[in-house]
Amino acid sequence: MKKQYLIAVSILALIIIWMIIPRGERESVDTYANTSEPAPVNVVAEDDQISDATGFTVRAKRISPAMFTQTVDVRGRTRADRLVSIRAETAGRVVGTPVPRGGRVEAGDLLCELAVDNREVDLQEAVSREEQARLEYEGAIDLQNRNLASRGDVAQVKASFDAATAAVSRAELALERTKIRAPFSGIMEDRMVEVGDYMNIGGECATLLDDDPMLLIAEVPEENVGNISLGSQVRGSLTTGTVVEATLTYVARAADPVTRSYRIEAEITTQTPVRQGISADVSIDADQIEAYLVPPSSLSLDDEGQVGVKTLNSDNVVSFNNVTIVGESTDMTNPGFWVTGLNNEAVVITLGQELVVAGQQVNVNFDWATL
Repeated sequence: MKKQYLIAVSILALIIIWMIIPRGERESVDTYANTSEPAPVNVVAEDDQISDATGFTVRAKRISPAMFTQTVDVRGRTRADRLVSIRAETAGRVVGTPVPRGGRVEAGDLLCELAVDNREVDLQEAVSREEQARLEYEGAIDLQNRNLASRGDVAQVKASFDAATAAVSRAELALERTKIRAPFSGIMEDRMVEVGDYMNIGGECATLLDDDPMLLIAEVPEENVGNISLGSQVRGSLTTGTVVEATLTYVARAADPVTRSYRIEAEITTQTPVRQGISADVSIDADQIEAYLVPPSSLSLDDEGQVGVKTLNSDNVVSFNNVTIVGESTDMTNPGFWVTGLNNEAVVITLGQELVVAGQQVNVNFDWATL
């Protein structure tokens, strides 16, 4: 037992002596530390050749502000200027339908013809009675001039003559109404009767579509309706692949009670045949603002996830500028995004912006005056 005790004490003493003996400081070596200097960054103009300088190379471009027209983009559809049901103003049997469905007609063309029946005979009778009344009236005037008829007698004959004239007008109108004509030029979209059908007063003969002009109609949200005005240019991309130009001709003053949106109509000016009811992406020109067209490669995010571009100042120092994207350029020769948030003419790093950070000094390999 005593021997084991002595061994334990000896071990403890050795540990204490090892801990209290002074030892020199050892230099810690970080094998992962990068002791080399950071690689320099060279900036060249967007169209210049990359130089043989060491380090990284990025490209920059001077971008000037330009006027950009903001747009209000909504979903809409095409519609004819008019789509009217042509109805009969008299009753009768249909004896003629000269225009086929889908046929184009001019104003005054015959759409449906009803049987004349006794209307032509009624007109002849009315004309004869008018002639009789006219002769009686002329005779009464002659008698009055010779003081052989009173003014009352003449007035009574005059009333009969006027009634006979009115009867002729009614008979002519009844005969004319047997021919149902197109009130305007267009396309007969549909015909509701065939030869042999009987039409009552108010019966529908045909549906006439006025396709000149065609319209783009849509609903604009209440937060955007204040940015558009009559006469603004409108573009419509139809689901058929056709793109049409139009002019804004109507903006509703009252909102839809359910959607709180405002109805707009634009008259299509493109000379392209368009059918009614085709869905379309409608883009309406709104306010004009000063903006910058930057290439997509120049956009990046900061540490807070905000969109921006990196620019150079006259001291060759990189800075990060937060921007707001207000539109997109669809021109294939100069694609990019329209942004706001830059000042005056900006030298934007268009390629390699991920290789530099805000506040970094770079080597400029271009002439500021000619950039």
